[in-house]
Amino acid sequence: MSDDSLLKIFQKSYQNTDLTPLRESSELEEFWVEYGSNSLEELVQLVEDNGSRDAKIVFSGHRGCGKSTLLAEFGRRISDRYFVTFFSIAETIEMSDINHINILFAIAVNLMLTAEKERVNIPKSVKDEFYKWFAERTETRVETPINAQISVGFALLNLITGRLKTEAYIRNELKRTFERNITELIQKLNEIAASIQKSSQKEIIVIIDDLDKLDLAVVRGTFQEHIKALFLPGFNIIYTIPISSLRDISLSATLRTEADDQIVVMPVSKLIAKEERRKDTPTYQEPAIANLCEMLHKRIPEEILEPDIAKKMVIYSGGVVRELMRLCNQCCRICLRQIRRNPEQEELKVDSVVLGEAIKKLRQDFEITLGKQEYEILKKTYDNFLPDDPKEEAFLDLLHGLDILEYRNDEVWYDVHPIVTDLLQIKGQIDAHS
Repeated sequence: MSDDSLLKIFQKSYQNTDLTPLRESSELEEFWVEYGSNSLEELVQLVEDNGSRDAKIVFSGHRGCGKSTLLAEFGRRISDRYFVTFFSIAETIEMSDINHINILFAIAVNLMLTAEKERVNIPKSVKDEFYKWFAERTETRVETPINAQISVGFALLNLITGRLKTEAYIRNELKRTFERNITELIQKLNEIAASIQKSSQKEIIVIIDDLDKLDLAVVRGTFQEHIKALFLPGFNIIYTIPISSLRDISLSATLRTEADDQIVVMPVSKLIAKEERRKDTPTYQEPAIANLCEMLHKRIPEEILEPDIAKKMVIYSGGVVRELMRLCNQCCRICLRQIRRNPEQEELKVDSVVLGEAIKKLRQDFEITLGKQEYEILKKTYDNFLPDDPKEEAFLDLLHGLDILEYRNDEVWYDVHPIVTDLLQIKGQIDAHS
């Protein structure tokens, strides 16, 4: 193998393990592996069997467990029967300034953007009225595009999206306008949805990704205080939320009540049964490991992996898809640097040495965020599969940061991330198999 082809193989593998979720149809077709089938089935059931046709579903799970990709695949599978608008709130609104009003406004913008992209034949007079409303509410004007393939409406919506993301003034004006008149915003949303539904002959479903990346305080302020407004639109919406928010008694009760208990939690893939976790030679859940190994081999060729390295990566990921990709991506980075240092070498594989370096880097990333209180919670969780107080803010932060992982079967239980477990051993906090 020439050094050039070796470089290209690792470059491609590095790019394939980028941490960006799979959202485009082409990416899903290339990399999708059957995963989270129970969560997919739950979503389909809640949408298709809802008599009112305006289901409001709360979707949660560990950061990095594959929610975004699963939601994109869900949208792709039902797109023959539903008009699907899937968007990332992080790409639409500045995350530090999210509130219920700009979420609802973002839904309106993205509904029309999707309609433009899919060339839904909404009557021109109706579209023009919508675009006039958007322009007035955001104080935005757009020149006629030079490219005849781009409509004025599409150009306007793209400009508004950019301003929502970058201009606090626009977000403040929207808040000032609709805080006193949320009815106007909901009414316009329903008018847009009704026009799209009539023209497309499909029911509407909006999937809002990345709300689960919000801090718990922002989630409380948005969903606890304004959930009725968020659930007012007369069409199907899936809201993502951080898993830590389900540990908040008041917030969780509000979500369950207002969503009619339509909450779907995507679990982390359980690689080892709870009773096997502290054994010297545990029995692994081989089907779950094989599933994640298949996911890995879709992105990185087996020829550049030493035997059993893929399985070791999966085990160190704790069953979290993002952690698996992060570990593999780090291995590719190490190998790419090595190839450039030694361009004459013809063979290179990800072996135990490379994996060890990658694990060390990730371990240090975890370590720099931990203090005395966090180590105490980690040790208690390691010893008992449960912290003293699952509602404690510091524990929720560790859960949100993936230092601690939640698993579900007959009960909900917790364990320390395998790489953080290594850190606890190094610090003398635990015995490896105590």
